Amino acid sequence: MSETAEQGEDRAARDGERAAAPGSGGGAGGAPSEQRRRERRTAAYRGARRLLARAGHRATLRERLAVLDDAARLYDLDASVDVYGNGIVEALEERVAGLLGTEAAAYFPTGTMAQQVALRCWAARTGNPTVALHALSHPEVHERNAFSTVSGLRPVRVTDQPRLPTAQEIRDFEEPFGALMLELPLREAGFVLPTWEELSAVVEAARERDAVVHFDGARLWECTPHFGRPLAEIAGLADSVYVSFYKSLDGYSGAALAGPRTLVEEAKAWRHRYGGLIVQQFPAVLSALAGLERELPQLPEYVAHARVVAAALREGFAAAGVPWGRVHPEEPHTHDFQVWLPYDPEVLEDAALAQAEDTGTYLFTGAWARGGPGVSWTEVSVRSAGLEWTADEVRTAVRDFAARLPAAG
Repeated sequence: MSETAEQGEDRAARDGERAAAPGSGGGAGGAPSEQRRRERRTAAYRGARRLLARAGHRATLRERLAVLDDAARLYDLDASVDVYGNGIVEALEERVAGLLGTEAAAYFPTGTMAQQVALRCWAARTGNPTVALHALSHPEVHERNAFSTVSGLRPVRVTDQPRLPTAQEIRDFEEPFGALMLELPLREAGFVLPTWEELSAVVEAARERDAVVHFDGARLWECTPHFGRPLAEIAGLADSVYVSFYKSLDGYSGAALAGPRTLVEEAKAWRHRYGGLIVQQFPAVLSALAGLERELPQLPEYVAHARVVAAALREGFAAAGVPWGRVHPEEPHTHDFQVWLPYDPEVLEDAALAQAEDTGTYLFTGAWARGGPGVSWTEVSVRSAGLEWTADEVRTAVRDFAARLPAAG
């Protein structure tokens, strides 16, 4: 699951379901009202002339098919189609293993499946099904207890603080665990990363406890600017790594598990058992190759410009007199970050939609989530479309957005 805008849409859908539920106060008009809001969002997104990012999953079918317009540059289109993971699938697996510096890699239809398989394989090797992870990690928040329900794993939460675990927390944890899973970046905390020294110390602390280390690297591709190290060096800290093809790289779908060859071969057997050995996957694989070709080289530029945008947002809200506006982290660790404002979600979304409809500038395209009484947050992503924005243009857009908010009480 889910990249920035997709997660926002999921939250919006859940809000709509709550509004329409019996006793919620939404009444019979709740569901139609939410449907109208979704239609308004879609129209605003498609009609906007200026956005900070255009997410692939929000595009039309025609736009998504255009990703493969020059597919002949990516792979020999006269080669036979893949059949149960051979051909072009093997080519992608070799490419990913080379980028991450691992012995092998296996393509999976989803990251949820890839990580469950990796960790159950490690559990068999270590003899311990306990997986230490963060309370805000993807399996804990978004996977309906899949680790324990489907894979016989036992997740334990090392910390719930809005940062990665520390080495001392790993050393002091009160019970043994066979594997430590680290999400890089930690999305729910604001796409945050530790320093290289902190990450290295955490890995070493886990090894002191005879635990293996697995990276949930769905967005690992965009971590190189923060760490100042190449992908292979970052991945080399862990025993295994999962990466996504549709988040940072904007492919159609899919993921890869990379690590030692023996682990990957066992993972392929479990992939079959989990129903992940699909007869043909070439469209998604071609889109992954396109992402590696087009998006991967641009990610450092996206990260650098996200820092420009974040600073301009912060300055714009301060100049507009918006109380307690916050960008988190103040200097983004990746090209994604959070914006927090002291208003209810409906107020902020109405302002964002009105701005898009009136001006063609859709500054905040994601749904707003309630973070506390009168406080909401959203995720902001900067991609190729955002590179066109100067800091002055961001500040101007913020001023217009803020003018559509009610005066502070």
